[in-house]
Amino acid sequence: MIHNTRKTNLLNEGLITALAVGGFLIILGAVFGLTPGIPQKIWAFFGDLTGQVYPIINGNIVLPAPTNPAAHIEFFGAIFNFMVGIVVLQIAILALRFWVNSPIRRIAETVGNIVFWLGGSFVVSVYLLSGTLSGWFSFWASLIIIVGLSLIVRGIILFLKRRYPLGAKL
Repeated sequence: MIHNTRKTNLLNEGLITALAVGGFLIILGAVFGLTPGIPQKIWAFFGDLTGQVYPIINGNIVLPAPTNPAAHIEFFGAIFNFMVGIVVLQIAILALRFWVNSPIRRIAETVGNIVFWLGGSFVVSVYLLSGTLSGWFSFWASLIIIVGLSLIVRGIILFLKRRYPLGAKL
C-alpha cells in the first residue's frame, strides 16, 4: 500500500511539473504573440542599458540602467503581463497541490512563488511603468525585498506544519 501511494504521489507531482512547464511556455508564447514587435523591444531595451551613477552613503556607484526608461514602457508592460500570467498559473498549481495532497514543502514552495510573482507584478506596475530612472532602481530594491518575503513565507508555512501537525489543535 505504501509503495502504491508513493508511486501515485510521484505521478501526481510529475503531472503538476508538466503543467507548470507547459503553462510557462504558453504564457511566454502568449506574451510574445500579443505584444507587437516584442523582439525588437527587447533588443532596444538591452541596447539602451548603460552605466548610471547611483548615489550611496560614501559616494557613488555605477549600476546598469536604461538611458531612457520611459522609452521601454511597452516592454515593461509585457513583463507585467508575463508576471500576472505566472501568478495565475501558480494559483492553479497550488490548487492542484492541495487536491493531490502534495508534500508541505511543495505547497510552501508554491505559496512562496505566488508571493514572489504577485509582488513582482505589483512593483513592475508601480516602478517600471512609471518610466523613470528612480523607478528603475526602486524596482530592483523592491524585488530584493520581495525575494526575502517569499523565503519568509515559505519558512513560516514549514514552521507551522512542524509546530502544528495535521490533526493537532491550534
